[in-house]
Amino acid sequence: MRDERSRLLDILEAIENVEKYFVLGKEAFEESELIRVWMAHQIQIIGEASANLSAEFRHQHPQIPWARIIGMRNILVHQYLGTDWQEVWDTAVTDLPKLKTEAQRILRQTS
Repeated sequence: MRDERSRLLDILEAIENVEKYFVLGKEAFEESELIRVWMAHQIQIIGEASANLSAEFRHQHPQIPWARIIGMRNILVHQYLGTDWQEVWDTAVTDLPKLKTEAQRILRQTS
């Protein structure tokens, strides 16, 4: 079974995977289905890893909007044909950098 640290590392890896492509800019994102789907998939991974963190762990770190992260994953998985690509972009460029900072901070504290 994967522990909390492993799941945080999964989250950070997925964020880094998104970063590889959002640096190309919004125009590349809008023009490339592959980039859009890649980013959405990585956000799904982040949501899945978050959902598999213990409730106690999530409760200990309320500064991270776990319910929103997991909710985004659920929307992407279950309502794929209705994906709001602007929301995916906004998540990638606005929310993920904040999540990255917090996840790194938590990892440093638990090392």
